Amino acid sequence: MDFTITFIRLFFSIIYLVLPLLVFLACVIIGLGQIVSYIEKWKMFDGFYWSFITATTVGYGDIRPLKKRSRILSIFIAFIGLMLTGIIIAVTLQTAEMTLTKHITPDAIERMKEVIN
Repeated sequence: MDFTITFIRLFFSIIYLVLPLLVFLACVIIGLGQIVSYIEKWKMFDGFYWSFITATTVGYGDIRPLKKRSRILSIFIAFIGLMLTGIIIAVTLQTAEMTLTKHITPDAIERMKEVIN
């Protein structure tokens, strides 16, 4: 249980540090999504929804841009979404490494080696 609590505390501490960058990237995604919704004559919420579906590379296909300018902007949204997702993954991996370093003991390493062999 200590491992989990340490992980959660470290994770949210690091997220707090990178929060300005995450918020900036999310705002860019929202802004570009609103531009696309204006170009495509969608409702504002549809642009918001579509931009995050595109940014997370889910791409359901229920809403898609038809105009060339919108499609170009969707490429930028996808790249920015990759950065946003990459930062969150990097924070998670760094947190896991720091937590493991703090909680793992030489005895635990030996027990793992025995289990593997």
